[in-house]
Amino acid sequence: MKRIVLLIAMISLSLFMIGCKGEGYVIREVVEETQQTDSKKDMEDRDQVFDSDIEDNMMKQIDYKYQQELNIIDDNYRNYYEIFLYSFYDSDGDGIGDIQGLISKLDYINDGDPTTDTDLGFNGIWLMPIMPSTTYHKYDVTDYYSIDSDYGTLDDFKELIKECDKRGIKLIIDLVFNHTSSKHPWFKEAVSYLEGLGEDQEPDPKECPYVEYYNFDKDKKGATGYHKAGRSDWYYECIFWDGMPDLDLDNDEVRGEIEKIAKFWLDTGVDGFRLDAVKEFFTGQKDKNTEVLKWFTEYVRSVKADVYVVGEAWDSKDIISAYYSSGTTSFFNFPLAMHNGEIVKAVRKLGSSTASSFANSLIHIYDLYKSSNSDYIDAPFISNHDTTRVSAQCVNNEEMMKMSAGVLLTLDGSPFVYYGEEIGMNSYGDKDENKRLPMNWSNTDTRGMTRKPSNADIVEQKFPAVDEQLEDSLSILNYYKRAVRIRNENPEIARGETSLIEELIDSNILALRKNYNSSEITIIYNINNEDAKVSLSDPGLTDINIRGYLSVDGREVTLEDNVLEMPKYSIVVLK
Repeated sequence: MKRIVLLIAMISLSLFMIGCKGEGYVIREVVEETQQTDSKKDMEDRDQVFDSDIEDNMMKQIDYKYQQELNIIDDNYRNYYEIFLYSFYDSDGDGIGDIQGLISKLDYINDGDPTTDTDLGFNGIWLMPIMPSTTYHKYDVTDYYSIDSDYGTLDDFKELIKECDKRGIKLIIDLVFNHTSSKHPWFKEAVSYLEGLGEDQEPDPKECPYVEYYNFDKDKKGATGYHKAGRSDWYYECIFWDGMPDLDLDNDEVRGEIEKIAKFWLDTGVDGFRLDAVKEFFTGQKDKNTEVLKWFTEYVRSVKADVYVVGEAWDSKDIISAYYSSGTTSFFNFPLAMHNGEIVKAVRKLGSSTASSFANSLIHIYDLYKSSNSDYIDAPFISNHDTTRVSAQCVNNEEMMKMSAGVLLTLDGSPFVYYGEEIGMNSYGDKDENKRLPMNWSNTDTRGMTRKPSNADIVEQKFPAVDEQLEDSLSILNYYKRAVRIRNENPEIARGETSLIEELIDSNILALRKNYNSSEITIIYNINNEDAKVSLSDPGLTDINIRGYLSVDGREVTLEDNVLEMPKYSIVVLK
């Protein structure tokens, strides 16, 4: 009887843990193991273990009591949610996600009501390309002034902006101007003109200005990154693919076109841009790329003073630092990201990575970026549409996935979270389509579910869908919700001047101070799969209290007699 009562109590508290090993937290696994033994003696032994584990678990699962008032500042420090519309939510039944689908799910991202706790709390959205294109990914633009018909209309987009504004969400869009589509009218007209030239006739930009919009060259036959221009004797630069001819960003007419495009979207109501492939503007020419970034950033700020610009420079910290000298607001912090980035390496203890080495790397990166641009806003992330998802990076270890997210969402700047990471969606292999699979809203309700991109594989999802995770207090989704909430309660997390608390840092413990507007918080991380006790006396943290914490298994972080007791993979914010 005792066993049944305790099990019912556990269900009512939603304390089932899925896929987590050890310490008796996986009730289902213990039940299955119990059912598989025929020995009465084994059954009795297992019943004792079962009851002991439930009682121990119930004692450890404490109601969270540290929720603070939200303190959200209306500036360019945001918590961004990256969305691939194609795979997000379908409003019209064609199997492709669209703008109206996103509008219907905005309350999931942020409902704009600070009294509710049902939304994720993100206050920024980055939309991957939305302009007309010939491909599912839409990075080959055919018209810079419209919305791809798969996604809706310009009126739909204007409605999205209004709905985002109501909820305090800033919306940025992908702006792709390293290249156009080979189906863009500029390129088609240029190729048609070249095909009509005589054998020894040189192109005349007075007759066709678009021949100078791209990098055409007669002498590039067989050259890497070049492709034949139709039936002409000319070849054009196309670093990524022959369907994406590179624009000549030295050309003043091209820059004029880009300025008009940027102004159009800013006037439409977007809050900024994500710039694609900035290191390929002039491949291998860092200084020229920096000059392009400087020109673009200065122009868009002349149109909208508080515009937010974040660049994709998939490169080392030294190159990213050099690009910051352009004055561009943010660059994605690739050295922290992916399976070989500093965050996941520290959580998984890969190679020689420890909490201490992560701390030193973090401060070094911050100092480096700040030396190039004192007003920079870091843009940390773990995964995006080009990388494996966090689940793959952490080999589906739920605790490590949560801890990685907790680290990300307590770092400086504007963190970016890829859609579906909050439920532990899985990707597979190197194929891009497998990294852009349909958002898993439900396994029982198919409304709004999109079809997978045509070349994608069937990828098994190891973790439950959104509707199930919302009902599980210990789900990955609810971990993300609390992490974003803590960030929104404490503006020091994003904006504070960060320093290390050396006395506390070791191979498992990371300790940071963050100072912002004369307010100081302390963040301490136990990056280890064992519990830890941390004395706050040595660094003189004697008059300090818990403001919030994150733990992967629901156990409480406690502070008594100046000693923190931290469960495995836990994070605490103190003030």
